Amino acid sequence: MIMRLWRKFTKTTWITRGVAFFASLLAFTVVIPLLPFASSANPSASVQFVQPAWVAEHGSDSNLRILDVRLNPLEYFSGHVPNAVHIADNTFRGPNGQLPVQYWQPDKLEETFRLAGVTDESKVLVYSDGRDVLGATMVTYLLERTGHPDVAILDGGYAGYVSAQLPVVKEFPQYTPGTFTVRDDDSVRVTLDQVRGLIGQPGVTFIDPRPPELFSGERDLWIRNGHIPGAKNIPWPTFTVGEANFHQLKPLDEIRQILSDRGVSPEDNIIVSCSTGREATLQYNVLKHLLNYPNVRVYEGSWTEYSSHPDLPVETGPGV
Repeated sequence: MIMRLWRKFTKTTWITRGVAFFASLLAFTVVIPLLPFASSANPSASVQFVQPAWVAEHGSDSNLRILDVRLNPLEYFSGHVPNAVHIADNTFRGPNGQLPVQYWQPDKLEETFRLAGVTDESKVLVYSDGRDVLGATMVTYLLERTGHPDVAILDGGYAGYVSAQLPVVKEFPQYTPGTFTVRDDDSVRVTLDQVRGLIGQPGVTFIDPRPPELFSGERDLWIRNGHIPGAKNIPWPTFTVGEANFHQLKPLDEIRQILSDRGVSPEDNIIVSCSTGREATLQYNVLKHLLNYPNVRVYEGSWTEYSSHPDLPVETGPGV
């Protein structure tokens, strides 16, 4: 009798637990898609802006790969940071059958970084010169996008390095390409379909770093000219010291003030969209990795893609 009661109790207990488990599992599957910003983000991703003195200290580290992404290889041949590998930033983009100058597919990015000597164990330093700071921030963004966790950008670029009177060489390094594994991180970007659903939503801020004449639509360049409705025009050079050196950032307090004056809050869901997805990467890296804004993403297709869809709304003028 006692044994029958015990078996009945045990069976009832396990049934109750089973029901509770499946109920909690169902709740989990329902709730998770509703959580904002749930993604495959790499929590250990680290991007720094470092000074020339940092290069002098770490330039010979065995696990450091330095990428010189200046567009003109002749500039590299005439002088570069010791151990730097030249790979022009335009190597990472091209046509995809629908649009020009789009980022290459993951397998091609994997091979490109591998041939440049970047491995899964590398810390990477990226630099360019002048206005091509955008190339340095773009390659840095692509390293994060492909799941590479440890990247630095040379603040001041090549000009800042030379001004610091640090050694410059003409020899290029010899190395054996290793293994570079792409772990695609889709948390860093948004698609066109996501953009459609975000326009006009409360708490969503579109930042457009293009020149004012492109943002406003005054210059006739695209299939359709203007900007995403509600976007805020913050030209990317405003984050830098300007003509003195476009590769050098302003103090972070000044950048915070620029953002505050334009009504951009750290709590916003921020999408940075530009012409081709390149300009956007400077503000993306600064907002996310230096100012620690938690919700910042890049619209990679940017105006190249958006303007080619006649059903999407376009706004002109100086914006908000």
